[in-house]
Amino acid sequence: MSVRNQTLRRKTMRKNRKLRFLMQSEEAAEAIGDIWPGMELFGLTKGQFSFISVLDHLLSQTGPADVVISTWTAAGAEIETAKEFLQNERIKSLRFLVDQSFPTRQPEYCKALLKSFGEGAVRMSRSHCKFATLTNKRWNLVVRTSMNLNENPRIENFEISDDKVFAKFFLDLVDEIFDKPFAYTEEDFHSLGEARVDPLEALSTWV
Repeated sequence: MSVRNQTLRRKTMRKNRKLRFLMQSEEAAEAIGDIWPGMELFGLTKGQFSFISVLDHLLSQTGPADVVISTWTAAGAEIETAKEFLQNERIKSLRFLVDQSFPTRQPEYCKALLKSFGEGAVRMSRSHCKFATLTNKRWNLVVRTSMNLNENPRIENFEISDDKVFAKFFLDLVDEIFDKPFAYTEEDFHSLGEARVDPLEALSTWV
């Protein structure tokens, strides 16, 4: 079916969801703790740790994973950390989705991103969506957050879910964007989602 504004309705068991109010000096590892199959964890912070710290902690438990990061902006230290993840083989593959204004807002950081990962690993579109996926044979983690890929001492939220259908929902979007060349156009943006199918229907064909 053709879906421009697709939503995914998920039934989440309350017994699987944990809530954490983190307003002191917790680090990401302390705030998140151990992950578990089928997890749902929601937390509020004062920005005492960054998006990249969340990914660092999750990778320490998932093992090597394919990673997608969607962010509105990024800073040099976080780009360098992501590069180290890849070099140390903590990440098997890495793709970035950033807003199309990134090159003009942060030209030096944009150059660093492209130099570190290459045009093949980066796409730019109209995007304010902050999320990450970490997938391997065991885990299908989705991180939804208000955080960008830089430190920011503000009230922020994050939610971590282990859900294969949910991960596919995000990866379908990323795959569609990455099917286009690096020079992503307004026409590409306006046609986004026209060929998407219900992720529940397509799951049986997804590896």
